[in-house]
Amino acid sequence: MEKMDFYVYLSPKEAAEKVKKAVTAGLYSGEILDEYVRILPNGKEIIMVLFEKYYMRSGNRATLTFLADNLEEHTRVHLSAGGGGQGVIFRFDWGAGASFSTSARDALAEYICK
Repeated sequence: MEKMDFYVYLSPKEAAEKVKKAVTAGLYSGEILDEYVRILPNGKEIIMVLFEKYYMRSGNRATLTFLADNLEEHTRVHLSAGGGGQGVIFRFDWGAGASFSTSARDALAEYICK
């Protein structure tokens, strides 16, 4: 399982749109399985998007969960990829999880708070 946390200078909605565009197009042709948006009374928002992609190198499907909220000063993004491993005992995914989460992070790279 691959996990990443970082902050961006975008709204959760803008961050989600950039990640959706990157993950579902071209080389990173994943598909959206689910999307959940929660707008709070104070105008803050929480967005979750669940992606899935088949990786030939692992012979399995991997999932990527994107979660963004603006409950703090900047939008916090959490990425979690998993499910790309083979077999019951060994969960080695040949880098599928890292590749999937990195594709989402790369879509937001220029907006990451330093």
